Order: sequence, then structure tokens, then C-alpha cells
Amino acid sequence: MNKECINTLVYIPELCIGCEMCWIVCPHNVFGANNGKAEVINGEACIECGACQINCPTAAITVNSGAGCASAMMKAALTGREPSCCDCK
Repeated sequence: MNKECINTLVYIPELCIGCEMCWIVCPHNVFGANNGKAEVINGEACIECGACQINCPTAAITVNSGAGCASAMMKAALTGREPSCCDCK
């Protein structure tokens, strides 16, 4: 049974200036490039670490960092797997 991944990541493409910081700092390749701007290409992989938000100079990205990241890190440590917001496929 597939479950829907839910996280707090919000991206506003109109504010993006194409600085590339979000996909440089994201540990799970949530962002990619699309015509010189960022694009969410793997949103379900977001562990809500907040690196993208902290490094976005135009506030095009918001995420409530903390809970999702902590939960993902604990689950990864217990299972020996890579951190992920959920086991969606």
C-alpha cells in the first residue's frame, strides 16, 4: 500500500533567481534546474532539514525544519537505510 508523502516544503518559482543554491545544498536532490530556475524534482525525498530555505536569497523556499528531519534521521539510524520522509515509491 502506497502512502502519500507529506512534508512542509513550499517553493514559489516566481521568486527564484536561479542561483542554484537549493540544489547545491540539498542532501537528497529535491531540486533540479528547469530553464535557469529551480524545480522540485523529488519532493517526497525532502527530510525538512532546512538547508534550502537557509540558503535561498529570495525566500522562494520555506520548510518547517526540525521534526521531519529528526524523524527521518532516527528511522535511518534504526533501519540502516538512507533518511527519507517516508517509504513512498
